[in-house]
Amino acid sequence: MPVNALFSFLMKKRLQQIELFRDHPHEAQLEVFHKLIEAARYTEWGRHYDYGSIRNADEFRQRVPLQDYTEVKPWVDRMRRGEQNLLWPTDIRWFAKSSGTTNAKSKFIPVSREALEECHYKGGKDLIALHYGMFPQSKLYYGMSMVVGGSSAMEPLRADAYTGDLSAIIIRNLPIWVEVRRTPVIETALMENWEEKVERMARETMREDVRSIAGVPSWTLVVLKRVLELTGKQHIMEVWPNLELFMHGGVSFRPYREQYLQLFPSPKVNYLESYNASEGFFGITDRHGSDELLLMLDYGIFFEFIPLEDMDREQPPTKLLHEVEAGREYALVISTNAGLWRYLTGDTVRFTSTMPYRIHVSGRTRSFINAFGEELIVENADRAIQAACMATGAVVSEYTAGPIYMDSEARGGHEWAIEFGAAPADLGQFTTVLDHTLRGLNSDYDAKRSTDTVLRLPVVHALPPGTFHLWMKERGKLGGQNKVPRLCNDRILLDQLLHHPSA
Repeated sequence: MPVNALFSFLMKKRLQQIELFRDHPHEAQLEVFHKLIEAARYTEWGRHYDYGSIRNADEFRQRVPLQDYTEVKPWVDRMRRGEQNLLWPTDIRWFAKSSGTTNAKSKFIPVSREALEECHYKGGKDLIALHYGMFPQSKLYYGMSMVVGGSSAMEPLRADAYTGDLSAIIIRNLPIWVEVRRTPVIETALMENWEEKVERMARETMREDVRSIAGVPSWTLVVLKRVLELTGKQHIMEVWPNLELFMHGGVSFRPYREQYLQLFPSPKVNYLESYNASEGFFGITDRHGSDELLLMLDYGIFFEFIPLEDMDREQPPTKLLHEVEAGREYALVISTNAGLWRYLTGDTVRFTSTMPYRIHVSGRTRSFINAFGEELIVENADRAIQAACMATGAVVSEYTAGPIYMDSEARGGHEWAIEFGAAPADLGQFTTVLDHTLRGLNSDYDAKRSTDTVLRLPVVHALPPGTFHLWMKERGKLGGQNKVPRLCNDRILLDQLLHHPSA
């Protein structure tokens, strides 16, 4: 049997398993819960909370407190020094370094062998499986897959462990059936200097038969534009005519969609979004042309959800999967096969469907503007930016926004710093459409904007090309999984950008 046909057959087998947890979601999650509790019962954590006596999820929720990284950090520090069987029974030798944002301190998320194989690798395979399900005649495995990943380094505290972006940890440990079809070479893929890596990646990949691309939209864009510069081609399909799949995640795709449609001017390119983080792989687009994410329920992750209105409580009650409601916003809580227990990821999601369970990632619990009771979230901002671009012909490369504090007339506002790939013909019209769309999406924002009594019209600044890149570079946050914060409830980031020498 030809390799591509065998690969297609295996992917179809996995699609049957996905269909099974789609049809029986609660049973799938119950099975995950009991496996996690049983696996960790003899760890130091499991003994402390007497996992051996926990019979159901209600007892688990009552006994184990919610955690954020502050509470987990002492356990991670011990693991980084070499202690084992603390949070998870198998050895932890890899630590995914979170990107952070304006905070210089990094998080080090433990990654177990189970998390790699049963969660992250499984998520990667499922992206391919779902693509084959949508396009049975796909020939992905005839060519190469370009992976735009991060860097990794040996752990300074231990000789047998290392840290890095999650993507780099995955690349270091890829199974052979993936490695033989991946480009660029591993030495290039793991380079720490992002600007040198872009050059090497572009030169190594531009002559390959690339059929799929995986990466964060913002950083992948930089590599693709360099490929076009080196080849002198007008668009990527002239470089890689057999390209059929772009797998993206890490940031919302909405601000980048138009740029990619220009780069890939072909109806045969499929766009699949993944919702994954250092802590786990959570969701995948399972329908062609949709931006909803199917919650993946058999990856060794047990999910809980906190209604957003309860987040200010000290130990807010959580909802299990069968208790959530479509249309509501929840903070995501996970327990994982890498030993994170009732861990607050910092993400917020909105359920679009409960049969099957599909979601939108709506933002971050700490990435919002609520200086005046407007409760503006990232999903609102992304949709408004998209609408303003469509109305004015603009293309946005990067953006961030923050509050304008109240003036002598007791009016505040929002200030936006935007870097355009293609500037709008009329910045005033762009601002008006942005504001109008936000008012339609967010009733709290609309109420504060009514008659300009609390919020005035937004102020939009067009920053020179490269401003965000230089700002990220100065903070050592180029490439990989580093992200520009979209919304901030203070002006620290905004003022840094508006007063940057390049601006």
